[in-house]
Amino acid sequence: MQPGMMKKLSIAAVALAALILTGCATGPKVRSDSAANVNFSTYRTFGFMPEPATDKAGYATLVTQHFKDAITAEMTALGYQYSDANADLLVNFNSNVENRTDVRSTPSASIHYGYYSYRHGIYAGFPLISNDIDTVRYKYGTVNIDVVDAAKKQLIWEGISEGTLKKADLQNPKQAIANVVGLIFQQYPTRQTVKP
Repeated sequence: MQPGMMKKLSIAAVALAALILTGCATGPKVRSDSAANVNFSTYRTFGFMPEPATDKAGYATLVTQHFKDAITAEMTALGYQYSDANADLLVNFNSNVENRTDVRSTPSASIHYGYYSYRHGIYAGFPLISNDIDTVRYKYGTVNIDVVDAAKKQLIWEGISEGTLKKADLQNPKQAIANVVGLIFQQYPTRQTVKP
């Protein structure tokens, strides 16, 4: 194999690896589920569960406040009004961050000149194909938002987001929470404004 061909193979391997990594760097996966035969337009007000799942330690966390701000913005945009008491809908939410490790294998090629290197510079040796192994550690986050019919005490909608957390997400959690809540509410059963 000629040196020019080996260079083309190396470039192709690097391009393939870049495409694979780009495919892994997509945004979070969002899904939702809703109860059958629920007319969401009949609800007018919303509030929050007395003790959201993010307050497991017994006090209100900053994360809880960020979620409440983001969810209030989304629910208000849908036409619901916030109510401290006797709300039609109660919202609960939870977030979880875990450390994960991936072992990634990337193909690489090099030219081998055999036991003796006297061929080097005169003509190409034979290619050796190997894999470079990388260990990648990252944080993976999950967010759940539950909307409950307060009178029936029944879950009527659930939105879930899962994905890799970027460094910027960890440095600015308020904005990261607002972004993910916005993505989740894109799947709310009705994106039309609720009629007053």
